[in-house]
Amino acid sequence: MAQPPLITLTDVRLSFGQTPLFEGVTLALSKGERAALVGRNGAGKSTLMKIISQQAEADSGAVWRQPGVTFANVVQEPDLTGYATVLDYATDGLEATYMAEAELMEFGIDPAADPRTLSGGQMRRAALAKAFAQEPTILLLDEPTNHLDVPMIEFLEGRLKAFNGVVLVVSHDRRFLENVSTNTLWLRQGKVLKSPEGYVKFDQWAEQIEEEDERQLKRMTTHLKDEQHWLARGVTARRKRNQGRLARLRQLKVEHAQVRSALNDRKSLATITADAGDSLSKKVIEAKGLSKTYQTPEGNDLVIATDLSLRILRGDRIGIIGPNGAGKTTLVRLLLGEIEPDAGSVTHSKTLQVTYQDQTRETLSPKDTIWEALAPEGGDSITVQGHQRHVAAYAKDFLFKPEQLRQPVGALSGGERNRLALAIGLARTSNLLVMDEPTNDLDMQTLDLLEDMLLNYEGTLILVSHDRAFLDATVTSCLSPIGGGEWIQTAGGWSDAQEQLKDVRRKDAPKAAPAKGAAPASAAPKPKAQVKLSFKDEHRQKEIDGLIPKLQAEIAKLEAELADAALYARDPAAFNKKSARIGAAREELEGAEMEWLEIEEKRAGLGG
Repeated sequence: MAQPPLITLTDVRLSFGQTPLFEGVTLALSKGERAALVGRNGAGKSTLMKIISQQAEADSGAVWRQPGVTFANVVQEPDLTGYATVLDYATDGLEATYMAEAELMEFGIDPAADPRTLSGGQMRRAALAKAFAQEPTILLLDEPTNHLDVPMIEFLEGRLKAFNGVVLVVSHDRRFLENVSTNTLWLRQGKVLKSPEGYVKFDQWAEQIEEEDERQLKRMTTHLKDEQHWLARGVTARRKRNQGRLARLRQLKVEHAQVRSALNDRKSLATITADAGDSLSKKVIEAKGLSKTYQTPEGNDLVIATDLSLRILRGDRIGIIGPNGAGKTTLVRLLLGEIEPDAGSVTHSKTLQVTYQDQTRETLSPKDTIWEALAPEGGDSITVQGHQRHVAAYAKDFLFKPEQLRQPVGALSGGERNRLALAIGLARTSNLLVMDEPTNDLDMQTLDLLEDMLLNYEGTLILVSHDRAFLDATVTSCLSPIGGGEWIQTAGGWSDAQEQLKDVRRKDAPKAAPAKGAAPASAAPKPKAQVKLSFKDEHRQKEIDGLIPKLQAEIAKLEAELADAALYARDPAAFNKKSARIGAAREELEGAEMEWLEIEEKRAGLGG
């Protein structure tokens, strides 16, 4: 059953200087909603979240919050400086310390740990634990999966699905958004568009919006040509009857530019490309009997690899996956020859040219401007894969505007720093591209561009990532740890690896002995196989085929009506009636779909 809104924004506007960041933002969030907030970097997603949580004020418009609503924020870069222990950080502002301690343990963090010793992933988990310990009404998450491994991401997904409040999340992790979101907010050209469905349907929904924009743009272009033709005939603006028409013409030009800009927001971004460098022999890297063990400060052995033999050939696209602490980055450095193995050998092709982008982005100097980072030797051009490009033109490929080029790197957001690191790395000619967590902090548009670039890259790719959808889209095999320094290579992306690793685990599991006195399986008589569905099942499935679209249409209509932020205040009885009906309709739809699937499974199993 739909709930009354906990927070409502009406016609909210915010500007930086003379430029509006967003305007006319109107939305409502209710208990039980888990909204994915999407939009390109710089669109104002983080700022909008600050307005919602009262950390910033809008220039105009109204923000209504239900009395008693509380907020918890997990920012992109949690800051634990100044705290003696992680527990001190997690309990700051809390009365009941036991909740914070319990949540830290749930997220696998020692409450007594020194924050200065934490990794990026551990700091992220500590921030999440603090947020859940506050038991907020509204939970605001800005890139919560950064530096988390897949098991921890899946744990977080479960916590969010069980959360009894509102969740608003900004993330580049598409699989995460698909799994947790119940609806989608698209911050686009200063407006917020709301879809009643989760991010799993975002592309389909966005395409429908853009198709309508294209039709509108064609109509406006035709109208604009007619009006400009009228103006070109020597019409004088001093005539009173023409002044209104001239004003409408000026407004039409503004609206035309806005629609065209909105379409360009997703479709007209420059394509990122990477050159595969010189021709390379078929064998790129070969490891034989590779072994490496580290000793931890606690005196335990951390086994990275044991007798690993691996051959990487030209054109291979390998994803290295596994939980944090499995040694993925160390394995990459072993294969690249940056670390000496305890045993075994690594040989490289004589023509190997490596571009290695690590996840720390430490190659970027915070004092440099974007221009200086791209062209460290000075001048206004840069060599990109052997060709000269103007710095501003190349920077535009990575969504940097000319006025940003004198901005210091230290003032950039995480996503902007990542885009800059990509621009620097991809300018180099290479035949082996190694990328360690390249998707952190990237917006969806840049992710799409990066995917396209990697799909067109003719060299060899080694990719370390926890981004499941990104791995599925870009790699053709995965290397996964299975314990004790052993690694197994599987065909396909992340999803394929999970299925194949299940088979490996089943083979390794001890087989149960047959019970004493049990008859051989062949001794049981075989029942006569049913060869087709019963008349009753066939008839019922046809009924369901007609029922499902009717329920879907009813739910869509109710969702559109309940999306009206003012409905509850205007007519509480109607709101409650529609809320009750949409809950019942969703249950009926779910039941009908399950019944249809059961009949279809019965059909598939006939004669089997």
